[in-house]
Parts: sequence; C-alpha cells; structure tokens
Amino acid sequence: MTFGAGVLTTVSCKQPLGKSESGAHMRAYGERSPFEGPVRVIRELTASPGTGSSRTPHAEMYGTITPSALHFERHHSGVPSIDPAAHQLLIHGLVDKPLVFTMTEIKRFPSFSRTYFLECGGNSIGEQSGNTQPDVQRSHGLLSCTEWTGVSLKEVLRGVGVKAEAKWMIAEGADAGRMARSIPMEKVLDDALLVYGQNGEALRPEQGYPLRLLLPGWEGNANVKWVHRLQFADAPAFSAKETAYYTDLGKDGKAQIFTFVMEGRSVITRPSGLQKIVPGFQEITGLAWTGKGRITRVEVSTDGGASWGDAVLQNPVLPLAVARFRFPWTWDGKEAVIQSRCTDETGFLQPTHDELIDARGSNSGYHYNAIKPWRVSADGSVTHV
Repeated sequence: MTFGAGVLTTVSCKQPLGKSESGAHMRAYGERSPFEGPVRVIRELTASPGTGSSRTPHAEMYGTITPSALHFERHHSGVPSIDPAAHQLLIHGLVDKPLVFTMTEIKRFPSFSRTYFLECGGNSIGEQSGNTQPDVQRSHGLLSCTEWTGVSLKEVLRGVGVKAEAKWMIAEGADAGRMARSIPMEKVLDDALLVYGQNGEALRPEQGYPLRLLLPGWEGNANVKWVHRLQFADAPAFSAKETAYYTDLGKDGKAQIFTFVMEGRSVITRPSGLQKIVPGFQEITGLAWTGKGRITRVEVSTDGGASWGDAVLQNPVLPLAVARFRFPWTWDGKEAVIQSRCTDETGFLQPTHDELIDARGSNSGYHYNAIKPWRVSADGSVTHV
C-alpha cells in the first residue's frame, strides 16, 4: 500500500529479512552509518581469563546519554549467558519471609525510568602517580550515562519484611566469580533499584542482563550485575572486591573501605588529547558529574588555571547524571593549557592533582577525580600536560 507518490510503503512480513518490497535494504536491528567510527577501547587482562574493561569514546560523542553499545564495561570473571525465563532472585537472611522472584514477577512491580551516570571506582587509576593517559577515552572512559528502567528495591522488599537488626545487604551476581558487594541499609532503602532496561531496550548482557542492582552515584563495582541473590545481615561480608580491591589506601598506609560515593568531577572532551584544532573560534565542551546530587557550576580556564570563566550548563541538569558544559573560546594560535573544574550542590569543588595528592596521598588510584589539563601546542595538537 502506498500513499501519494509512493513515499510510504508497507513491508510484507513474507519478505526475506533485510530487504523491503521496494528493494531498499533494511535491518531488523538498527545500525549506525558505516561512516561513523567511534568504538570502545578494550583492555583484556589476559592473565585472568574473562576479565577486562572497555572504555567509552567521550571525545567523539554528543549530549549526555551514552548509547548502550558504547557504554563502558568492566568484567571480573566473564559475561554469563542467562535465559531470563530461568533467572531468579533470592532474597533471604534477616527477613521475615524469604522469597524467590522470577523476572516476570519483578516486572509486575511499578516501574520507572531515570537517567544516572555509572563510573568505575578505578576510572583514571594510575594518574595519581603520574601514569597519565593520552586521550579522554583512556583517562575517563570508565564512565557512562544511561536511562535505566526498573523497579524500586524498597518496594520489592516490602513483601519479605527485612528485620530491624539487618544493617547490610550482600548482593551477589550470577557470573562465574559470584562477584559480591555489601551495601548499607541506608542506601538500600533510599534510591536503590533493580533494573532490567537501558536506553529503552533490555539490558545488554555486558551490563547485567537480565537484572542488575543500581545504586545511583555510587562506584560501579557496587552496582552488581546479573544479580541473583540478596542476603540481609547484621555485618558486611568483607568480600574480595571490597577488601583486597576497591579500597582507598591513605598516606599513612591505612586503607579505607566502603567508600562508595563518586565525588564531583569534570573533563573537557573537545578539544582534548590526540585531537588537533586551528586558530579561531572553538567551542570548549565536556562533561561534569557528581555522586552527591546535582552539578551547579562548571568553570573553564584557558591559561592553565590563572583565571576561570563560567561555562554554560546544558539543560536539563539532572541529579546523579552527567551534565554537558560549553564554553566559547577564540584561540589565537599560541600555546595554551585548558582545563575545567566543577562544583556540586554540596559545595564540593573539584581539586587539582596536587590538592588531591596532598589530602589523600598517591598510594591509591581509586576515586581519582582531579582536574585534567590539556595542552594546546602552537601547531594545534592537543596533549595531556
């Protein structure tokens, strides 16, 4: 059936997949243009099969939402293949009524969608000790921002009756390593989610399909993927990923554990490392985020921090989500150092590298959130300072 001059054509369901009646090629699942090239940088830890990470190419992206296919990954024991029809969530421990939920039962709870960033606690690890990365993808790529769809964990727990003596929830994934993290009850009963959707579709397998725990503003490792068990207890589990790893080793050699919140941070994505610009007008743009609520201000310096100017924040600026900032700049062709710093609604101001090291020391690279400076050389090439 056609309308007008044949501008609209219905496609017969009997046609071979991938081709319409008119001969135009179509795809059952959309793909981007072959002229677009940004991909994730992948680092496999070959000494440990199934482990590794991939990084989001922020310098070549627009807006604030990370496409599902470019969302960063971090795996500790591979990606399991799970049939959602067979997946179950066990809730037990210090509860009145232990229960097992199927995916169908979880999806019967009232659902909603929220946009939140997710950042690995090890994003930029190594930069505190001078192991700087050449571009924003490698230095900040373990960050992404997504619209998540799911249900309130607090709502799901109403039926099990968590006991008053329960102070912690131990969340365990169905991956080969049974990765587990201990979560304080305050967070569980605040804004914790069980999510099954991402950017309007089901979670990708690498993001925890068919179900993951989501803790807005907290380090990525605590947002347990492929979650299949929630145990309530009066003490944390002290699992490997919250004792041997994902701890903050201070200057005195003592380690802090359960430092969940990702503090305020920003980075210029254009112009940034490995890019090249020409003299004249340049829009400096980048991303800012905080696990403490909402970004209220981003400042940009084009003279190495000697002076600062306010950038424009692109609306809407959502709590616990990435905000995009823009700053007009006319480059005169001389060497310059550009950088950004953010302030969040708690008044937290993003520190310089020296300020951060003075406060924390350089023993631990987790939760590194210092200002990232980029040097623009006279030939227009951009590198890390």
